[in-house]
Amino acid sequence: MNSGKVVQVNGNMVTVASDSSIRMNEIGFILVNGSKDLKLKAEVIRINGNNCDMQVFEDTRGIIIGDEVEFTSDLLSMELGPGLLNNVYDGLGNPLERLAEQSGVFLQRGFYLPSIDYEQKWSFKNVASVGDILGRGETIGIVKEGRFDHHIMVPFTIVDKVKIVTIAKDNMYKPTECIATIENQRTKQVTDINMLQRWPIKKPINMYTEKLAPSTPLTTCVRIVDLMFPIAEGGTACIPGPFGSGKTVFQQAVSKFGNADIVIIAACGERAGEVVETLREFPTIIDPKTNKSLMERTIIICNTSSMPVASREASVYTAITISEYYRHMGLRVLVLADSTSRWAQALREMSGRLEEIPGEEAFPAYLSSLIAGFYERAGLVTIEDKNLGSRQGSVTLIGTVSPAGGNF
Repeated sequence: MNSGKVVQVNGNMVTVASDSSIRMNEIGFILVNGSKDLKLKAEVIRINGNNCDMQVFEDTRGIIIGDEVEFTSDLLSMELGPGLLNNVYDGLGNPLERLAEQSGVFLQRGFYLPSIDYEQKWSFKNVASVGDILGRGETIGIVKEGRFDHHIMVPFTIVDKVKIVTIAKDNMYKPTECIATIENQRTKQVTDINMLQRWPIKKPINMYTEKLAPSTPLTTCVRIVDLMFPIAEGGTACIPGPFGSGKTVFQQAVSKFGNADIVIIAACGERAGEVVETLREFPTIIDPKTNKSLMERTIIICNTSSMPVASREASVYTAITISEYYRHMGLRVLVLADSTSRWAQALREMSGRLEEIPGEEAFPAYLSSLIAGFYERAGLVTIEDKNLGSRQGSVTLIGTVSPAGGNF
């Protein structure tokens, strides 16, 4: 494992010296005061010779010069698999309810849990056969997640074609249990796979066959929107408005009545009061499609304004990565990113600590390209699957913008 030493601390930005090979966006853990019991997760955001700057996703209190840093060689990733729905996560994919059960009401620093409950069993039904030649993202089997068919797919990280060597019988399995063995057709390497896979959140999941031009309206059932400002399924939209103007209330209305299968809410830098309101209200909202709680098809990513700014960027990318994962199953996903302004403010703060040349209003000069790259991950796509045929899925992205002081 590569390692380094802390040489400078500036807010949530830590400079680390290392003679090892380090790559951009790699994840490392800072051993606070040399303790093996308190490790804080951080991401490499700039490399300068033997030094690298890392943004820490938590409070940096207690970090001193000379503290050891352990690099993982992994990028900031999200764990994907059955069991994501009806959950509340932080920006790093930690399930907050299970986190609270283990760490208490006040969440402890350096405490991380898997996104998926490894002990829950799922009813697996195979759709592939021994000898099938499949590509990444093609379906091996299906489990029922709520009212949706959750596809268990060839891992997205495998580029080559694979052959199914063995496949599990229809039965109940934990997410970590082996459900198939595959052989890489180029390297002939044999690998056991389970229901889980990890994917770097800042890299789009693009295993689709074709990205289509949006052509069908996304019905929100908010009459003024559907009549005057229609939103396309697989398109993007923006809700501008000052603080307290009702953007969050509008998002809840769209979540309840919008023509989407799954709703993902990214509360990026929202005030704690608004996030608590969302967490209290969503479980009580009745889904008109099922007459059950709306939370059963909802995922909430929580990142309040009081949390470290580095987590804000992670929260929006975590939300869009989960949405692309469900889109690949042929589902219509609605992502509500609230708000783009606070994400931009976090980028401005990080850019200032990196001492970069500022752009307009001190925002980083690359802000527009970053936001464009994020919004371009929405879209309507076609997926070709050997076992399940052709299907279409979509990610519709609605963001909010809150100008400082309500100044338009």
